[in-house]
Amino acid sequence: MKQGLQLRIGQSLTMTPQLQQAIRLLQLSTVELSNEIQEALDSNMMLETADDTVPATTTEQNSQNEKKTEGEDKLGTDDNTEPANIENSLTDENTIPDELAVDTVWEDIYDSMSHLPTASSAAPDNSDFEPVSITGESLQQHLNWQRELTHFSKTDSIIAEAIIDSINDDGFLKSSIEEIHQGLVNEYDIELDEVTAVLHQIQNFDPPGIAARDLKESLIIQLAQLDNTADYLEMTKQLVQQHFEQLANRDYTQIMRQMKISEPEFREMINLIQSLNPRPGSHITDSNPEYIVPDVFVSKKKDKWVVELNPDSAPKIRINSHYASLIKQVNNSSDNTEMKNHLQEARWFIKSLQSRNETLLKVSTSIVNRQLGFLEHGEEAMKALVLHDIAEEVDMHESTISRVTTKKYMHTPRGIFELKYFFSSHVGTVSGGECSATAIRALLKKLIAAENHSKPLSDSKLADILADQGIKVARRTVAKYRESLSIPSSNERKQFT
Repeated sequence: MKQGLQLRIGQSLTMTPQLQQAIRLLQLSTVELSNEIQEALDSNMMLETADDTVPATTTEQNSQNEKKTEGEDKLGTDDNTEPANIENSLTDENTIPDELAVDTVWEDIYDSMSHLPTASSAAPDNSDFEPVSITGESLQQHLNWQRELTHFSKTDSIIAEAIIDSINDDGFLKSSIEEIHQGLVNEYDIELDEVTAVLHQIQNFDPPGIAARDLKESLIIQLAQLDNTADYLEMTKQLVQQHFEQLANRDYTQIMRQMKISEPEFREMINLIQSLNPRPGSHITDSNPEYIVPDVFVSKKKDKWVVELNPDSAPKIRINSHYASLIKQVNNSSDNTEMKNHLQEARWFIKSLQSRNETLLKVSTSIVNRQLGFLEHGEEAMKALVLHDIAEEVDMHESTISRVTTKKYMHTPRGIFELKYFFSSHVGTVSGGECSATAIRALLKKLIAAENHSKPLSDSKLADILADQGIKVARRTVAKYRESLSIPSSNERKQFT
């Protein structure tokens, strides 16, 4: 083939760096955006926070301020007296005697130092605020701390550590005694009975019911650690040990017949069992809480719903006018080019932030206008809504709407919700209309909360009730919505009342 050069004219779509930056900022959450802005402030000299009340000063003004500050330091204190060295002032009239009386206090010797700022007076009172760093304690750390306080032999301590490592987050032993023994026997001369004995000791640790192999054993351990004065304690132990399967199947009539107890007695035993923790290790976790900062606020003003951006969601930034004015004064070409690049990047960054805020406000306003029923009456009045509906209204692509609504939160009088929460599929009604899946879940939750706990509603019965209200939902759909709400089946919801 003969090689040659050809010129062709064509058009193509390209993602410019500025457009990529705008899209990336659009999909960031509020916390991520704050970090992104802080990184931009640290790396770009042309950016500054708009909250600064002190204007940028020139080099000459800064030097004058420094000289003035040095002069004020030499003038002394507020009482216009000559400053004295602190060490000299202490040694002159506030010298510590060689011997002090037993009841001497600090103020007796240092009365003149009461005007000096102390740690408590100088530091602001942050008692109303949470600590900046919160480090939780994991379940394993909590158990190992108790292991170190227990008088274990060296071998038993190794066994205990292996058992603790085999405990899951719920507090149950995820490995059998035989598996733990097999993992240790190759390195240590340990018998299976030794592992069992150490396990029983760990089962006396806090929290009660820890290191159990199943729920039955956990309940037995918790009952054994209760005060013996508890009512019906012995009968409850017998109930769990001998009739646990029937208890799990809620065969209450058969249990009362076999144990020969009355209904009030059985009710007291059930109340005692329900006071126990089925997941003893769940309340000990090392995960830090995740805080949600709302991006928009929705409130009703003069009988009209108003959407506003959260002014505190991210720091306000602007172009530093002082550094921008220095571009014309810089003679070095490389420095001049670098400063111009910083200025251009800063302008694009601010423009991308403004575009993000405008898009977020526009989409949030559209969502609120379509979900006024939810704001007025609650979840049962939620309307079916998909991304395509909002995309058509605000004249944007669905992918843009998806980015805007991901990890963005709206503060409403009914709580804080992710923007994705207001989108849901629909189910047809008898009248030919549509009903939101969120509204159906709210109806199911309401029906189940009002049911007779001794005779809970089945999925088929719930589907029939919804059909009577004009909502055509299959039994399998009801089961899917019920499971999404973490509501157990009717057999598992049955309670002894």
